[in-house]
Amino acid sequence: MRPYLINQEPMTAGAVAAVLAPGKPDSGGAQFFVNASDQLALQGQYTVFARVVEGLDVVQKISAAPADAQGRAADRVVIKSVTIRETPPPVKDPLVEATAADLAKYHAVLETTKGEIEIEFLTDKAPETTRQFLRLAAAGIFDGTAVHRVVPNFVLQTGAVASRDAPLAPKQDALVRNLQPEFSDVANVPGIVSMARGDDPASATTSFFICTGECRALDGKYTAFARVVRGMDVVQAIGSVVVDGETPKEKMTLTRVRVITREPLQYPRDRR
Repeated sequence: MRPYLINQEPMTAGAVAAVLAPGKPDSGGAQFFVNASDQLALQGQYTVFARVVEGLDVVQKISAAPADAQGRAADRVVIKSVTIRETPPPVKDPLVEATAADLAKYHAVLETTKGEIEIEFLTDKAPETTRQFLRLAAAGIFDGTAVHRVVPNFVLQTGAVASRDAPLAPKQDALVRNLQPEFSDVANVPGIVSMARGDDPASATTSFFICTGECRALDGKYTAFARVVRGMDVVQAIGSVVVDGETPKEKMTLTRVRVITREPLQYPRDRR
């Protein structure tokens, strides 16, 4: 045992701290714990000495595993090894400086619990929205979001971070921002994909909708950035579920958005 300095580092998701015996602030030893979610009630009671920068999803999966009354995992979980490495250099985001022509090479596959929907991007109409959508997709930000709104013969909506199965990691959260509108003359017909927003034209972030019917009343008022090229049967299946107002009675999830291209996107799958 050795003296440990209790600090005021935020006890947020990913914080790593020394385990202490109750009432004994100098009892820290080899044991440590990792916050799978924010634990603000523990603020100022432990020594936070590190933070997770990669693998928070693994921490959350371990935290969700079945446990007995003493908090012991039903299935043994083992730390196989600990590797010490130098801080890796920053990885350049290939999308930041991509031209509209570069962006046009990409498609996105929306993997849903109803099937796959493939979209192509309207980079001549909304290049910056396309760029941001691809960055969010590559970072896994859409993964696990709900199809939270269905208006029959009009739209289905998904991608909202608030509906996500798990909270965003800090690196993911840092990518989310308000988008400037890129309104255009694109006709909102079945299969057109647009960013959802509030009253402020510059309030779109991650939520987007797909027209399942004629949405011409939305022309020029929302940023249309893509169109469905495969999976309209899936779009219509989602748009045909029973709803309570505009809330689907059936749980449907956008499990993943996969970016595809003839030239593979060299983007790190480190989402943390």
